[in-house]
Amino acid sequence: MALRFETRGSDSPWVDTVWTCTSEQVTAMTSVAGVRWGLVFWQHAGRTHASVTGPETRTGTAPVPEGASFTGIEFAVGTSLRAVPTPTLVDAGIELPDTTRRTFRLDGARWEMPGPDDAEALVDNLVQAGTVIRDLLVAELLRGHRPAVSARTVERRFRAATGLTRGAVRQIERARAAAELLATGDPAADVVAKLDYFDEPHLARALRCYLGRTVRQLREGTGGAIALDLNQRLTS
Repeated sequence: MALRFETRGSDSPWVDTVWTCTSEQVTAMTSVAGVRWGLVFWQHAGRTHASVTGPETRTGTAPVPEGASFTGIEFAVGTSLRAVPTPTLVDAGIELPDTTRRTFRLDGARWEMPGPDDAEALVDNLVQAGTVIRDLLVAELLRGHRPAVSARTVERRFRAATGLTRGAVRQIERARAAAELLATGDPAADVVAKLDYFDEPHLARALRCYLGRTVRQLREGTGGAIALDLNQRLTS
């Protein structure tokens, strides 16, 4: 029983990662918190589906179609869809209608269904059409620049672009980083020090909240299928 992931990074400033996944004798998985929105395409029982996924602020349990194969594009933080405000996607998503084996419909236009090697070409077309946009202030902020506007304006623009507060993004990203370190064998005490947690109980609470796992489960690879590539080795 497994979800088998392959994940790669991207040279595109609009894309964080591109991933594929197949399910083998899995009917449910632990969903995890994440700060990015995405596009997901999957095939199951001879049918093709497409959806927009949103940032997730908590863990939960989600069904998995047995024998399904998925391709996903996770967009960079600060990007968004012109027609769908990112805050409306938080802890939610949209299944796209009128999807065929070869095409899907988004923002009033029809697009070719991508494979994992075609993701950046699709995104380039979406950007050129104005379907995918980004807030340049948020992009500058993420590069470490300090915009010449008030902190209140920064937080408002950040939340409008991402659906989340800056604090929530930091907490979720830190918990996911901790999970990856623990899964590769780092001791909990080292993870606490490396990621600046207050102590091990604080780390444990973050893992339960955002990933639905204990330190021991992450270290031993137990707890069932999880919607996270804990053996991730990013390549471009």
